[in-house]
Amino acid sequence: MKRFDGGSLIPGATWHATAESEAEVVRKAVEKLRAEHGETDVRPDMVERIKERIFDVGTRH
Repeated sequence: MKRFDGGSLIPGATWHATAESEAEVVRKAVEKLRAEHGETDVRPDMVERIKERIFDVGTRH
């Protein structure tokens, strides 16, 4: 299982996205950015920053 914590990129964000694949985590994170943070255009560099912060569940405390 893969996970991205919103607060690792957006200070104060408490949401996270989890899924079996990195691609699905990115999709869920982008949806959250649009819905909760008003991002209408998620740039490729933002997607890369999300990918850099994805980790395997159980490898981080």
